Amino acid sequence: MLTEREVVRVTLMRGTVHLVTVRDALELRPVVQSAVERTHNGAFGRRMGGADPARLARAVRELLVDGPLTARELGTRLVERGIGDDVEAIGNAARVYVPLVQVPPRGVWGAGGQAKYQPLETWTGAKLETEPSVDEVVGRYLRSFGPASVLDVQSWSGLTKLREVFDRLRPVLLTFRNEDGRELFDMPEAPRPDPDTPAPVRFLGEYDNVLLGHADRRRLIPEDFPWAEMLAPSRFVNNLLVDGLLRATWWIEREKRATLAIRPFRRFSRAVRAEVTAEAERMIDFAAPEVEGREVRIEPAIG
Repeated sequence: MLTEREVVRVTLMRGTVHLVTVRDALELRPVVQSAVERTHNGAFGRRMGGADPARLARAVRELLVDGPLTARELGTRLVERGIGDDVEAIGNAARVYVPLVQVPPRGVWGAGGQAKYQPLETWTGAKLETEPSVDEVVGRYLRSFGPASVLDVQSWSGLTKLREVFDRLRPVLLTFRNEDGRELFDMPEAPRPDPDTPAPVRFLGEYDNVLLGHADRRRLIPEDFPWAEMLAPSRFVNNLLVDGLLRATWWIEREKRATLAIRPFRRFSRAVRAEVTAEAERMIDFAAPEVEGREVRIEPAIG
């Protein structure tokens, strides 16, 4: 899908890189542009050397006419043109003031390469949404993660001052109160299962929106979850949900064999262990089909 330009890797919510459909990129980027700029200014604002964003944006588009460049290459060439004097800051600003996608092979499964950039509109042959709707984005968030608070949506998106958006949408939303008395919103047609409804085991990536989508993460993450002890040195550690709660971390070791290692938070019951093992076997078969020897290892529980 990346090589056929059906999906793209682009800076969106919270000023971080996301993998999204082209349609979503074109609609979401204008909505979250202010958050993207604020994140950049928080990290690099003092290092921009008074560079004019409009001039920088024009120069970025000119430089990329001949093909993709890395952020450092962009920063170097922009500084050579007299736009700022800090290559790192100016290079980062290039993907802030122009919506840039990371072109393949970056992000392609089983491949790799430097992050090189092209303008989103050039790469896709489509135009950014000219009348972006923050109301629609809030509605889409609630369809995925509601019931949720205003702070939840702000935490997920990076946007601020969304209270007025919710007040405008209030007539078409349902409202609730959580255990702390905080007001929550949801779409009228959204499913709200009984609290006792079991949730299947789910292997999540390191930065899955399910875990990052709320300001109050207690519905997913135990307050005493021992983050430091759940990591593994030199490994990309991911997250595992059991019955809707974060109960373990996991990673894949690729040596002579491919091993999916699981580190539980508290001991699994026999039934949970069997369910986790079955899902883990499906995951390792998917993630390492080219490796003849594959296995699942459940480590001793932490806590």
